[in-house]
Amino acid sequence: MPLDPQARSLLDQLEALGAPPLSQQTPEEARAGFAVLAAVAGPPEEPVPTEDRSVPGPAGDIPVRIYRPESDQPLPVVVYFHGGGWVIGDIASHDTTCQRLAAEVPALVVSVDYRLAPEHRFPAAVDDCGAATSWVSAHAAELGGDPARLAVAGDSAGGNLAAVVALHARDADGPPIAFQLLVYPGTDMTRSLPSHTENCAGYLLDSDTIDWFLDNYLADADRRHPDASPLFADDLSGLPPALVVTAEFDPLRDEGEAYAERLRQAGVTVTTSRYDGMIHGFYGLDSVFDAAKRATAETVEALRDVLA
Repeated sequence: MPLDPQARSLLDQLEALGAPPLSQQTPEEARAGFAVLAAVAGPPEEPVPTEDRSVPGPAGDIPVRIYRPESDQPLPVVVYFHGGGWVIGDIASHDTTCQRLAAEVPALVVSVDYRLAPEHRFPAAVDDCGAATSWVSAHAAELGGDPARLAVAGDSAGGNLAAVVALHARDADGPPIAFQLLVYPGTDMTRSLPSHTENCAGYLLDSDTIDWFLDNYLADADRRHPDASPLFADDLSGLPPALVVTAEFDPLRDEGEAYAERLRQAGVTVTTSRYDGMIHGFYGLDSVFDAAKRATAETVEALRDVLA
């Protein structure tokens, strides 16, 4: 179908601002600009109580934000990894998304502020997300959560990290993960699938920006390594059930759907949901896109059903 008019409007507004493309910015400039774009999501409708703290990681403490809805029963737990190409984004940029998940599932949500590239290249983000997930699993009960109902979730680079953390947890026999929510995840750093050509320009996430992200994050690392490209993992069996959300006009569309298909072929229960007319980055922008409202409702329902 054609590009959604709400997506066209946002793209036109961003073009009118005249900001240089990310690929021509420093990481610091790009982070500041992304914070402005993330603010479009607006404040949460009914804020959930939060706590900012640090958890131990492989290279020092990892900041996290814990969203704890009121409940007199242990809550399911969602560990959330933000998007931003492993270079930009943070807890603040995805606060509204995590607020919505916490309030509407409801769930204890822990948002992880993993180390960013190029200051900390691959696999620093993977190591931090794995360590944070293990800590949350071990301490879920004292936080008011149920460690037997633990999900990992993330969008874009965060979806990539959620998929990799699930693989690591399977291979290490823990922590036990009951579900993976992968929103337009990056799964193939070789960029070999058709949507990278079909949607290479004009839809917010373009080819030059992806190159910039990957150069900052991976540098000379093997782009087929399963910790970078989970699509190339030898075996996807035994992984937790998944919901994979994709967008029609997204360069990452095909690799997300290819990963879902490989999960399915490996015997994993998986649902794939493509949002026609949408662009990369739409999830969480409920104040901008009607499709984002539907995606939020779908992801909430999926988490609620699996973690009930």
